Amino acid sequence: MKTDTAIFAGGCFWCMVEPFDERPGIERVVSGYTGGHVENPTYEQVCSDTTGHVEAVQIEFNPEIVSYRQLVDTFWQQIDPTDAGGQFADRGESYQTAIFYNSEEQKSVAEQSKRDLENSGKFKQSIVTPILPAEPFYPAEDKHQDYYKKQSFHYRLYKKGSGRQDFIKKHWQKRPDSQELKQKLTPIQYHVTQESGTEAPFQNEYWNNTQEGIYVDVVSGDILFSSKDQYDAGCGWPSFTKPVDPYHLTAQEDTTHGMRRTEIRSREADSHLGHVFEDGPKEAGGLRYCMNSAAMRFIPKAEMEAKGYGNFLYLFNS
Repeated sequence: MKTDTAIFAGGCFWCMVEPFDERPGIERVVSGYTGGHVENPTYEQVCSDTTGHVEAVQIEFNPEIVSYRQLVDTFWQQIDPTDAGGQFADRGESYQTAIFYNSEEQKSVAEQSKRDLENSGKFKQSIVTPILPAEPFYPAEDKHQDYYKKQSFHYRLYKKGSGRQDFIKKHWQKRPDSQELKQKLTPIQYHVTQESGTEAPFQNEYWNNTQEGIYVDVVSGDILFSSKDQYDAGCGWPSFTKPVDPYHLTAQEDTTHGMRRTEIRSREADSHLGHVFEDGPKEAGGLRYCMNSAAMRFIPKAEMEAKGYGNFLYLFNS
């Protein structure tokens, strides 16, 4: 399998692993240090701002599944690219942002992505994140690897308390205009996605679908699920063991109707999709993503290329 490497500095590396980890095409994400003049620095040395290093992540990925441009775009969505003094609550040289390229091709892609962001009008201030040639990368200590998994409670508090989480939501998770959506969506699609409604079981479009293909967000078009992971859970709604790309989903506690459940929403459009439960097939991980058909659009395998989803045809390879 062909792999490539990407290196990004986005402030505290605890918060830069989760957005890339466990996504399709990502083989490994390592937290570490780069850009300085000291070999094998320690966390304490780097935080002292005396080594020239920044906290960064090194990502090993399969370019046949995920492109470098997709990784760069994901990187921008985790940071404040207008801040030259650090990131959010973390200040100083070691928390500055940067893209470190490993080839002229990566440099070109990163520079084009930066221009696109500058021209998008999303930020009023200038984009100051530099694009630099890669330098030696030194893995951080074990306790800093996969921190979002090892210390999940503290990680969530830290991401929220630092200001990063709210910044990301403000700039990258905007709900579309409700009047436009009412023109675009059917009444049941609007009710489900925008009013957190639920359609009737066994009386929705995809609960017993057996065609090969993918399901995308009816609002944003982001890929959500594959028919390869769909199964009959007997509940009357389309059910899946896992999403294609977890990045496009967010989970939050739902205590409505006197129950305690985990709601699943789409990241970009912030649409209500359904819920996830822990009563799925154990051999497939034990989860059941119970979705509303009205929140999704099904694209048959034969139409994926023509509709712009040809890069996901690998899902149906043996």
